[in-house]
Amino acid sequence: MATMADVARSAGVSVATVSHVLNGTRPVLPHTRRAVLDAVEELGYTPNTLARSLVTSRTRTIGLAVSALSNPYFTEILQGVEAAALEHGYSLLIADPHDDPQHERKVVQLLHERRVEGMIVAPSARPRELLAYLGRHRVPAVFLDRLVDPPGNGGGPRFDQVCAQSTEPTARLVTHLAGLGHRRIGLVAGRPGLSTTAERITGYRHGLAAAGLPYDERLLVHGDSESAGAQRATAGLLAPGSRPTALVTANNAMTIGALRALRERGLSVPGDLALCCFDDFAWADLFSPRLTAIAQPSRDIGARAVRVLLDRLAEPDRPARTERLPCAFVHRTSCGCPEEPRPPEDPSPSAREPEERNPS
Repeated sequence: MATMADVARSAGVSVATVSHVLNGTRPVLPHTRRAVLDAVEELGYTPNTLARSLVTSRTRTIGLAVSALSNPYFTEILQGVEAAALEHGYSLLIADPHDDPQHERKVVQLLHERRVEGMIVAPSARPRELLAYLGRHRVPAVFLDRLVDPPGNGGGPRFDQVCAQSTEPTARLVTHLAGLGHRRIGLVAGRPGLSTTAERITGYRHGLAAAGLPYDERLLVHGDSESAGAQRATAGLLAPGSRPTALVTANNAMTIGALRALRERGLSVPGDLALCCFDDFAWADLFSPRLTAIAQPSRDIGARAVRVLLDRLAEPDRPARTERLPCAFVHRTSCGCPEEPRPPEDPSPSAREPEERNPS
């Protein structure tokens, strides 16, 4: 196996110069840098990251603790985190806290013991032990998707946080349904204790108020942020004579559960009940009807969390900040709106395929 000394001999430079090229610790002349990189390629040299971490006390790893990695939303966040980490020369250690406070505390401690330089965490609904551990050990951390320092807590945030907007986009779904004539609009909300749940309930109530509709607590149920819970909660909303005419589901997993409950009762969307959902996902456009949804910038959330964490590592004492990314309203047909016609094809000659010509 080639060593750094072998690379130095092949490139005709010192071992220190090879180190500076590979670690970016000092400017090196372009032709010298090229000679070193050519030698690395020719010899198949691979840096010993373990040995480097022992010398520098840096592992260049980030811990990621996110539950429900099978959920497409969190999968896309993971892709954003990974791409941004690799771009900056970091690798990932990944753990699933299973949305359980005790397990969450355990996996964060394990990541810390593996000497990650910082952590990105989607906290559970009861993160008290997590916050105590991170604070006690002064672990650089960024919370994503769910806030632990919501606005109005009497001071600035204690931790860096990155999430999507939730309140206004949820209100947008409600006012859209109200604009279509619906007066009984239900909400299948997430797990109590999560900031996303609280903010989407607030958005639901804001949307009702903006449309001049009364809030009816019987139309708000909790699906616990997962499919089975939403299926049960939606079933409870569908009693004859009191069911809503439209429904908002507060994440993609709960949308699936709500659709199952409707199908079990032979109810169609949007014929019997209009549906809008928070969270777009890859196959939402393939449902019949196609799902009107709020699309979160999931990959951007993951990438932004990495950048915020790297800022924290570079400036440990700077004030904590909360960044919210905008969402997009994706208008389809499950809300009851007709399919938008496709734009006509351009009949101009320039838009046509060139005709085949016989060679002369």
